[in-house]
Amino acid sequence: MMVTPAQAEELELEKEDLKFGFIKLTDMAPLAIAYEKRFFEDEGLFVTLEAQANWKILLDRVITGELDGAHMLAGQPLGATIGFGTQAHIITAFSMDLNGNGITVSNAVWEEMKKNIPHENGKPVHPIKADYLKPVVDKYKADGKPFNMGMVFPVSTHNYELRYWLAAGGIHPGFYAPHKGDISGQLQADALLSVTPPPQMPATLEAGTIYGYCVGEPWNQQAVFKGIGVPVITDYEIWKDNPEKVFGVSKKWADENPNTHLAVVKAMIRAAKWLDEDNNKNRKEAVKILSQSNYVGADYDVIANSMTGTFEYEKGDKRSLPDFNVFFRYNATYPYYSDAIWYLTQMRRWGQIADHKPDSWYMETAKKVYRPDIYMKAANLLIAEGKMSAADFPAADEDGFRPPQKEFIDGVTYDGTKPNEYISKFKIGLKEADKI
Repeated sequence: MMVTPAQAEELELEKEDLKFGFIKLTDMAPLAIAYEKRFFEDEGLFVTLEAQANWKILLDRVITGELDGAHMLAGQPLGATIGFGTQAHIITAFSMDLNGNGITVSNAVWEEMKKNIPHENGKPVHPIKADYLKPVVDKYKADGKPFNMGMVFPVSTHNYELRYWLAAGGIHPGFYAPHKGDISGQLQADALLSVTPPPQMPATLEAGTIYGYCVGEPWNQQAVFKGIGVPVITDYEIWKDNPEKVFGVSKKWADENPNTHLAVVKAMIRAAKWLDEDNNKNRKEAVKILSQSNYVGADYDVIANSMTGTFEYEKGDKRSLPDFNVFFRYNATYPYYSDAIWYLTQMRRWGQIADHKPDSWYMETAKKVYRPDIYMKAANLLIAEGKMSAADFPAADEDGFRPPQKEFIDGVTYDGTKPNEYISKFKIGLKEADKI
């Protein structure tokens, strides 16, 4: 039975005027679409969207209450809640997307890498492993030159993906030692990773300050358009259908505004569905919206290069990648505990979590931060209103864990119910009682 609008407006909103923050990246799309398609308005919400200078400022403003919520790196709510960097209890009830990142190297590094890569029909065979970069890094080391690479934030997916890719190819990306006051992440490193804000990545590469970077779109495709670098691999090829950004709010805000929070999640679920609907039929319209200066502000063609189902590696080497950006398929919006636990395993692997933790700690921490219970409340309201169907969402008995995932570049299987067993599988990185 269809629900009339009068019946649907059952949520008594604690707060109607909201300000949300975002960084200028393609994957902020669910926020832009929820605004432009008036899904927020449908929920009685009057939302202002505001671009933020960097991830730290964005997080700080959510903590102080200057922002009601924000597009966040998946590791940010986790890092803040366990006290790595800023200490604050942040939660997420909505995962914004899957995939969407890439690793780009400078033209000079690419020329050296290419010598090691097998080719077929004149084109490099993908996926390109870091094994092909290792001789280049080794030469820089032998010459006494640091091999500098950029990533967007210490608890970003980009940091962990870049580290994962490098380590799988035998290149040590360095350790953190917060208990010793060293949060550079460069201890014992072969490649030195440091923070660069996403929109500044291409210019920093062009200036020669870094030799490569891991970032979200459109800043890999921008390097191709400008002719200054080559994206060598996407995160889809490092870990197929990996979770990327989340929508984060403070626990305090969520406790004070439970109905408003549900209304926000409802609107964003609808936006995510719109983005993936009918085999991505709305993507061109989405690209047009995102190219506006108040959102991503990059050229239409640059954003469309990855957003419409393709990805360009070396100039002219454009390949089909329909799942490069996923916003709703494969339960992309559901906040899985296993996604949270993967991030925590990488924090432990690289020393951001200094001491061994039992498996139970990983589970407890995931449950503090990831809130599928709130998500499913919002989903059930949308089903009751006739806006979505039960088939759009995970089964009612979903336990918050994806089945073990095998499609990683190094072939290691990840089972979120066994975090310590997973961490112990890696040759490079901390495990068990290891400490820096």
